[in-house]
Amino acid sequence: MHDLAFVGFLGMFFALAFRRPFLFILSYCYIDIVSPQRLTYLLLNSVPISLIAVALAVGSWALIDDKKDSRVAPRQVVIVLLLAWCAITTMRADFPVEALDKWDWVWKCLAFAAFLPLTLRTRLRIEALLTFMILSAASIIIVGGIKTLAGGGGYGSLNLMVENNSGLYEGSTISTVAIAIIPAILWLEKYGTIFPNDWKRKLFCYALVFACLLMPIGTSTRTGLLCIGLLGVLMLRDSKRKFLYLGVVATLALVAVPFLPKSFTDRMSTIKSYQQDESAATRVAVWKWTWEYVKQHPLGGGFEMYRQNQIRYDIVKADGTADNAKLDTTLTVDRARAYHSAYFEMLGEQGWPGLIMWLFISLSGLIRMEVIRQRYKKTGPDYAWVAPLAGALQSGQLLYMLGACFVAIAFQPFIFMLIGAQIGLDTYLKRRRAEESFRPIKRAKPAADTPPNPVLA
Repeated sequence: MHDLAFVGFLGMFFALAFRRPFLFILSYCYIDIVSPQRLTYLLLNSVPISLIAVALAVGSWALIDDKKDSRVAPRQVVIVLLLAWCAITTMRADFPVEALDKWDWVWKCLAFAAFLPLTLRTRLRIEALLTFMILSAASIIIVGGIKTLAGGGGYGSLNLMVENNSGLYEGSTISTVAIAIIPAILWLEKYGTIFPNDWKRKLFCYALVFACLLMPIGTSTRTGLLCIGLLGVLMLRDSKRKFLYLGVVATLALVAVPFLPKSFTDRMSTIKSYQQDESAATRVAVWKWTWEYVKQHPLGGGFEMYRQNQIRYDIVKADGTADNAKLDTTLTVDRARAYHSAYFEMLGEQGWPGLIMWLFISLSGLIRMEVIRQRYKKTGPDYAWVAPLAGALQSGQLLYMLGACFVAIAFQPFIFMLIGAQIGLDTYLKRRRAEESFRPIKRAKPAADTPPNPVLA
């Protein structure tokens, strides 16, 4: 019965998409984010639903969709170039067999990210994409929030419906994504047009924001706590009553601290000194090793090159009381430790060319969203939604880039969909400006009492 529910939902979705082909795009986003094949026992595991969905999405766009309004942005070109560079590094990877496993899903992520903006020709489509992205992530976040409130949280122990600790089901990744989508949730609550603007929509959006804030607590991830801090600063930027906002935030923080679980506060306290925490010390050691590797291999070592690392680091612990504490240093040797950073992931695997292209995709998005924010900050009611949406997408990108400092999510499909939404918004507004500034040239008709020009006659 569990499997039949998922099969029935996807079957109904595909049936509706044959009447509205853009739904094939949204169905692929849902499958890529939630991975329902991992939530079923048998039925969906034996069917390549992701391949079917993307084939229907691209095919329906190629055969049916109106392509006269489609535009290619510079970032789409860079994404294609990054895809080509990843193909080159995969062919000469240090671990060719293992690299092919990662290449199998990375190329799909990048190809879909380059394709997605071509389909986002209207405001409704951009909003529908964000709605599906948020609701798909919410299916994981709400479960995590309920289990956190029930006391089932903890670092590496919060069960998010599956045992497989990958994709959005990994603790640090879902914490980063959960905080990154909060600005978009608040935008949909205020400016969304798909659902009626009533108390039910407001209640769901605010409850979902609360569930998102619970994710770093339930997973006990320091990355999520840092993202919450940055989110508070970004929301201060758009607040009209900044002192009132600061007072409310400070009050809520003081009230919340006594209710935080001890496992969460103990883990957050390790932020003060990475040398006393094995996980943090490992990350620093891996980053140092990757930096030394790239000095000799500036073009990178291909996917999964971290498997060859061998690191040595010290764990410092204090024995005794606070007055008579003695530092005990333990040398630890480890190997094949993952990057724990998207920046070092790109640097080690794709070298300087890959890192530069990846940073260009992210940083140019921040710049373009800021340009749109400033341009549409004071506009009429028809474009009142634009600047807040650009700000929400920019904030989501900044939160992702902060979380990416400590999580290897350089090729996370959810974030590349967010980038696709940025590009879609940018190209949509460019087309609208071009349409509104266009004035057809017409030959003026002579007045009735004006004699004809003998030269022209």
